[in-house]
Amino acid sequence: MLSATSSKALSTSATLFNPIYTHRVFTQNLDFKLSGFKRICYYSNPFTQLVSFKCKGNKFSRMASNFSMRASAQPLKNPDELIDSVETFIFDCDGVIWKGDKLIDGVPETLDMLRSKGKRLVFVTNNSTKSRKQYGKKFESLGLNVSEEEIFASSFAAAAYLKSINFPKDKKIYVIGEDGILKELELAGFQYLGGPVDGDKKIELKPGFMMEHDKNVGAVVVGFDRYFNYYKVQYGTLCIRENPGCLFIATNRDAVTHLTDAQEWAGGGSMVGALCGSTRLEPLVVGKPSTFMMDYLAHKFGILKSQICMVGDRLDTDILFGQNGGCKTLLVLSGVTTLSALHSPSNSIQPDFYTNKISDFLSLKAVTA
Repeated sequence: MLSATSSKALSTSATLFNPIYTHRVFTQNLDFKLSGFKRICYYSNPFTQLVSFKCKGNKFSRMASNFSMRASAQPLKNPDELIDSVETFIFDCDGVIWKGDKLIDGVPETLDMLRSKGKRLVFVTNNSTKSRKQYGKKFESLGLNVSEEEIFASSFAAAAYLKSINFPKDKKIYVIGEDGILKELELAGFQYLGGPVDGDKKIELKPGFMMEHDKNVGAVVVGFDRYFNYYKVQYGTLCIRENPGCLFIATNRDAVTHLTDAQEWAGGGSMVGALCGSTRLEPLVVGKPSTFMMDYLAHKFGILKSQICMVGDRLDTDILFGQNGGCKTLLVLSGVTTLSALHSPSNSIQPDFYTNKISDFLSLKAVTA
């Protein structure tokens, strides 16, 4: 566990905060006047340093300094210049390294080239269905030599976040998600319930029926869940609404994901959205574009954020993640985002550079050589 001094050097930003749980997870640097809400804090959060908020009644408006207009993204023409300007490359996985279980062309050669130049490589994914160890096996199955220490999944981020706020070990965590979250929580020493075993549970509605839930649940973690059902929605809702101080944590809010390389599939955001609707609350998001993982990585490896390039295929998660962290950003068009979407007048997120796929590092080098 990080020391209090080290923890204060890191910052965590939730996608949205609301007056129900901003009084639960807070920092002494943040001064709130919470009219009408009882402050309940049985653990503090040493990581969190938020930008200033204005509170008017129950509405919060975020005053962010990074909303300035950015120049339009430039096509990547000189990869050597970008490679030489940073020490570390952070890669998203789905849509950048692979699609479904199929490796994207040229990835092994590109990673080998970057390693040969002494670059640190880190792989970050919002997909919470696997633990870091399980992702290590996937990399291995695709012929990629990637260590567990180089992998950061949102399942790990959820457990790391709970450790960072000194979440009580005598409290339980209800999981709406898959095996990856359970394994990371277990490794971190937390008690949990739910997960895939609740996938077959049904509610038999009868007159006067009241669903029971564990009053000792102190957090609900929601991630991508192929076994999602009404039982889980109701159980998670009861915990968040009725258990004092219960946290609502999301691994990510991705609208779509790549379960196969044939089409896009509904992402973890659809599961999170159901709980948002039933609780009328917004979650604390630990995955991209929240800067929690960026801050964690920068501290763990001693990296200056200005020496990092974030490479991803999503504007609203990967590129925003890099920009929120103060990094250089490269969008690849091998996943979710199309060139027309990037250039759309409605798109306000502009990466520093864009290219077709990461193997363009090699092909463009050959052209410019």
